[in-house]
Amino acid sequence: MNISQYTIYSSETILSALISLNKLKGDSLTLFVVDKNLKVVGTITDGDIRRALIKGISTNDKVENAMNSNFRFFRKNNIGIKEFHDCKAKGIILMPVLNEDNKIDEIINLNCFISKLPIDAVLMAGGKGERLRPLTNETPKPLLKVGNKSIIDYNIDSLISYGIENISVTVNYLKEQIEEHFTKSYKGIKINCVREPKFLGTIGSIKFVDKFHNDTILVMNSDIFTNINFEEFYLEFKEQNADMAVACAPYTISVPYGIFDVDGNEIKGIKEKPTYNYYINAGIYLIKKDLLNKIPDNEFFNATDFMDKLITEGFKVVKFPIIGYWLDIGKMEEYSKAKELVKHIFGSN
Repeated sequence: MNISQYTIYSSETILSALISLNKLKGDSLTLFVVDKNLKVVGTITDGDIRRALIKGISTNDKVENAMNSNFRFFRKNNIGIKEFHDCKAKGIILMPVLNEDNKIDEIINLNCFISKLPIDAVLMAGGKGERLRPLTNETPKPLLKVGNKSIIDYNIDSLISYGIENISVTVNYLKEQIEEHFTKSYKGIKINCVREPKFLGTIGSIKFVDKFHNDTILVMNSDIFTNINFEEFYLEFKEQNADMAVACAPYTISVPYGIFDVDGNEIKGIKEKPTYNYYINAGIYLIKKDLLNKIPDNEFFNATDFMDKLITEGFKVVKFPIIGYWLDIGKMEEYSKAKELVKHIFGSN
C-alpha cells in the first residue's frame, strides 16, 4: 500500500486529516499519525475526529489532540498468527508493520489475507510435463490454463492469500516463458525465478535460491491444484516441533475380486472385494531452513530422497492430511478433472 497516502504528521490540523481521509477509498479509512521523525505515535479516523469535535476541539487544532495513541501494530518479522486473527476479529482493517525505530515498514489490509505466515515458498516448475504432450511441446506445464488462469497462478494466489511474500520459482524446461510470465510483479509481489542448470529432481534446485528470509521453507510442486490450508499446515508443523512436514492426500484402492488370506498353500480366509485406504505424498513440504544443507549440491535429488535421509538420521518427519481437494495435474485425465473442478468452484469456462 502507498504508505504516504495513509500517514499524516501529528502537527497538521484536524481539517487536513479530514481532507486526507476523504481521499481514501473503500473501507480503509484510517490514517497513521507520525512525528517529525516519521515515528508512529497514533491513529486517527472519522470516529476519532467526531469524538474530538463533540468535546469542543476545533478542526484547526492539531491532529495529536484527536488521535488514538493506544493503537495496535505488528512488529516487523514478528507477526503473530494469533494476534493477526485477534485484530481481524475486532474489526481492525489496516495494521501498520513497524520496524525497530517505530517507523512504518508496510501497511497490511487484513481483509486481503487469510493469515500472515512467516514462511518462504519455493515452487518447483522445471519439469518437462511429458505425460501431457502434445500440450507441453511448446508450453511448460505450469503455464497450461485451468479455466482462465495458469496452473501455477492458482498456487501463487493461494500463497499470497496466506501472507507469504517471499516466493521463488525454479525453472528449467521452456524456462524463458515462465520467466516472462513473472517479469512484472504479481499482485504486488515480485516472484523470484531461479534457473536450474540441469534437471535436479523435485527438490535439488532449491540450492540455487540465493536467500531465504524465514526459518521455515515451504516447497511444493507447481502443477498441483489444491485448497490446502497453509496456516493449519504450518501450525501443525510448529506444534509437532517437526523437522519436516509432508502434506498427504487420501487415496482409496478398491479390489474388485475376493482376496485370499493364505499361509503357504493353505487358505485361512477370504476378503470379498476389499477397500484399502492410504495417504499419498501430495508434493507439498514444510522444512526447517537449516536442514536444506543436507541436500547435495548440483545433484539429482528428489523430495522423497530428502525425506528418507532425514528419517534415517533421526529427524522428525510428520504427515499433514489435506482436508479439501487435491489434484496432481500430471496426466490428461487429471488435467480434465482440474478444468471441471474450476467450473464448479469459480464458475470459469
